[in-house]
Amino acid sequence: MDVVLIGSKVILKSTTNKLWHGFYKKYVSDPMMDKTQYVYNFERVEKAYHTKTSDDSRRYFAILHNGEIIGDIHLKHMNHEQKTAEFGVALTDDSVKGKGFGTEAIALLADYAFNTLCFKKMTASSVLCNFRSQHVLEKIGFKYTHEDAKFKYYKLVRHQPGNIKLMGTAD
Repeated sequence: MDVVLIGSKVILKSTTNKLWHGFYKKYVSDPMMDKTQYVYNFERVEKAYHTKTSDDSRRYFAILHNGEIIGDIHLKHMNHEQKTAEFGVALTDDSVKGKGFGTEAIALLADYAFNTLCFKKMTASSVLCNFRSQHVLEKIGFKYTHEDAKFKYYKLVRHQPGNIKLMGTAD
């Protein structure tokens, strides 16, 4: 199923093999998240694409800005019976961070999860030292729930008091 979600800054498009490779060709690992330098490897990226996109509990989208791929965002651990999902997001490099692209992509994905997939709750996690990610989650309306030795955990409940107004939803 090809899905396109349009925002004012970014477009989310169901990922394809070409978009998947395009993301990983441009990807630069964030030293906050991974101290090793990422090196693109066609075979490894190809295998990951087929493994991850064939998993029915996941749905991947490319984040596009002005027609260029700038990130990847996905739903994972989707549970249609419990109406829950977790999401993950990664931007290609520092040149596209701090411009609102990730924030809008997360809001678009949350709107899709709540209003198209009819999920009731989304969760997310952030590495403890990733204050930028934590700020974005809180700005969107995610509420901190707990943390462990590596991560802070958040949740966003559909129509929970205090949620920001997501695109396309009623107050």
